[in-house]
Amino acid sequence: MSAGTGGVPGGGTVAAVDLGATSGRVILGRVDGRAGTLELDHVARFPNDPVRLASGLHWDFTGLYRDVTRGLADAFRRDPAVASIGVDSWAVDYGLLRGDRLLGEPFHYRDERNERGVEAVHRVVPFKSLYRRNGLQFLPFNTIYQLAVERDGGCLDLADSLLLVPDLVGFQLTGARVSERTNASTTGLVGVESGEWDDELIERLGLAASVFAPLVDPGESIGGLRPRVAADLGAPAGIEVVAVGSHDTASAVVAVPMRAESAAYISCGTWGLVGVELERPVTTDAARLANFTNEGGVDGRVRFLHNVMGLWLLSESVRWWERDGERIDLPELLAAAASVTAPVPVFDANDSSFLAPGDLPGRITEWCLDRGIAAPQGRAEFARSIIESLAEAFAGAVRDASILSGVDVETIHIVGGGALNGLLCQRTADRAGLPVLAGPVEATAIGNVLVQARAQGFAGGDLESLRALVASAFAPTRYEPSAS
Repeated sequence: MSAGTGGVPGGGTVAAVDLGATSGRVILGRVDGRAGTLELDHVARFPNDPVRLASGLHWDFTGLYRDVTRGLADAFRRDPAVASIGVDSWAVDYGLLRGDRLLGEPFHYRDERNERGVEAVHRVVPFKSLYRRNGLQFLPFNTIYQLAVERDGGCLDLADSLLLVPDLVGFQLTGARVSERTNASTTGLVGVESGEWDDELIERLGLAASVFAPLVDPGESIGGLRPRVAADLGAPAGIEVVAVGSHDTASAVVAVPMRAESAAYISCGTWGLVGVELERPVTTDAARLANFTNEGGVDGRVRFLHNVMGLWLLSESVRWWERDGERIDLPELLAAAASVTAPVPVFDANDSSFLAPGDLPGRITEWCLDRGIAAPQGRAEFARSIIESLAEAFAGAVRDASILSGVDVETIHIVGGGALNGLLCQRTADRAGLPVLAGPVEATAIGNVLVQARAQGFAGGDLESLRALVASAFAPTRYEPSAS
């Protein structure tokens, strides 16, 4: 059934595959728009760890797809009435195909090769001109830069198609080669005004337009499961895979329970995506200089936002501390951080030195010492310094988003894993001087579920109607800014 049919009695169930930069999940969503009910059932969770090969840092896509299919098989055993499947993931990374064959495991966006691509692209199209075309903030790992490296290495000559990670999963499930529009908008090769592949830019960069798959919108059917895949999953014949906001932030923003345009959102996980939702892109020089991006959203909305390093700073620090086998209890660490009363340094959470895996505590110390600032002492102070730095970066990005877009922000919504971090939520409210509404935690999966549910007729209406359903099912926690 098409979107906006108003729902059907009893609603129904869909399966959301939600792939993050550190883990993946398969979640069942049961939705009845008429009854106003929305429920999640967590079926499977699995790690998503990069692999360093001789060629560089890669994703283990083969292992990831194995875990996805195992999770989906569990989902169909739990509820044989699943009506469809939707897949979302992180952005910018892709696989190259020749026929049905994947030409190597996809590169990880944190691989060191990207710097070469930045120089190669900007020699042909300076960033100022590029921003007017694609509206994207400068991130050295955007797909456009990765593909410049592929081109110079001759790898693209071997491929007949390129699919971003969620589209690559969809291809394995269905055999259909498509590019979902919200994720494609992060490649740097889609026109910010047209929403279509920028063929002129693609040609100027020496890329083959033929490798880019046709664009589809959230809510469109990608296709039915391959017969062999359906048999392996124990799924009925004809089960379809539906395009959702396949960039995980696009799905997360669907589930932000905003009730007015005056709200900003922070989708906080490995990355912190801070912005506002608009009807039209903002590609002014001021937006470019502030490094704000215009990415595609569900229903043609624009996600005008800024990337902040996010909880990666904390999780990678913990991973470094645990490298010798010690286990760190994160709630205990955050409780200790909340008890820190001495001043801690506030560092630039977006400094490029924090992008690569490794000794983040050591790099934070180096950043401080290079500027004559006393570095944190002990793990509790490091954790508090990270929280304060993230809160300041979030508050600053909200202020910038408001000024650049003209949206008079009155409330900040934090969704994703960061909504569970009470200290981060409170300090963001304090530093922004605005109330913070935290939750839902599973915003990405919820947005994935809702787009599918609307496509199946289990819910209806526009984004505001879907968000009202979220607000009634998952009441957010409110943090008021303190006078201090």
